[in-house]
Amino acid sequence: MQTRTIGRTGVRVSPLCLGTMMFGPGYNADADDCVRIVHRALDAGINFVDTADIYSEGISEEIVGRALAGRRDDVVLATKCHLPMGDDPNMRGNSRRWITRAVEDSLRRLKTDWIDLYQIHRPDPDTDIEETLGALDDLVRAGKIRYAGTSTFPASQLVEAQWAARDRRTARFVCEQPPYSLLVRHIERDVLPTCLRHGIGVIPWSPLSGGWLSGRWRLGQELPTTTRSLFPELYDMELEVNQRKLRAADAFAELAEQAGLSLIHLALAFVIRHPGVTSAIIGPRTMEHLESQLGAADVVLDDAILDRIDEIVPPGETVNPADRAWADPALAPAARRRPATEAGRDG
Repeated sequence: MQTRTIGRTGVRVSPLCLGTMMFGPGYNADADDCVRIVHRALDAGINFVDTADIYSEGISEEIVGRALAGRRDDVVLATKCHLPMGDDPNMRGNSRRWITRAVEDSLRRLKTDWIDLYQIHRPDPDTDIEETLGALDDLVRAGKIRYAGTSTFPASQLVEAQWAARDRRTARFVCEQPPYSLLVRHIERDVLPTCLRHGIGVIPWSPLSGGWLSGRWRLGQELPTTTRSLFPELYDMELEVNQRKLRAADAFAELAEQAGLSLIHLALAFVIRHPGVTSAIIGPRTMEHLESQLGAADVVLDDAILDRIDEIVPPGETVNPADRAWADPALAPAARRRPATEAGRDG
């Protein structure tokens, strides 16, 4: 595979990144099979592996650590922290206290001395970004991480973080990991242009839109059951937005057939075609899933196909807003209500 640079770091990675959220109980509980999937991906030319502490409560990281034994130096390894790892209210978030502990836990599970890209899994409105950047800067200086990144951050917070890093002279975020697919295109409005301007790499997650672009969601056919019951808003077919997703997915499947492609290859090739995208994260649960995705890096979409894609889902549009995966707390009802004293003054 050809390689691309993560932002302005000089670190080159494959256009497909192996995501490992599906490794562990509830997805693929066969650790040996997961190790074989990692090895097959590496043998196929993928040199970029992404995981997170929250995936199967650390088991995914343990599997990745086992799979990379003897091959660690050849892999750009990424993981994440932020989401709850226990009942303790301090075992989560973006504080210095938690980041410092979480990175040690990840290093132990991954059986490595360093993490190439350590990402903050979500924004934390309760933590000053300078607190987070200061902790990450210390980890870079200590040699425990090489670079810091984010996941599912809005454009405004990406810019704020760049300014804070410049003013405080700390390590800056060099990569963002947002949701992006044929059905989920809102980042084209602001996140992707912002990352291009600031030299931030982009490694989109869920380029197959949680399975909607696997080719199994078609009009007039029995719809697949999904194990992702924690997210009914994304799969409940009684919702009109999901009916729209089904119609769009079916139209994309027809377009892929006309182009002589699998829908999977069309979907992945679309994501990695954007000039702001560094690498698309694929998340196979089985070896069959991996094999169906590997060839996408060689697919080139012509302008006619891209124009037809834009007709089905216009640039910058996300069919189901729930697929954004992050809700701005400033838009929550409590944040939009004036205090009673102010309301009283206004009569």
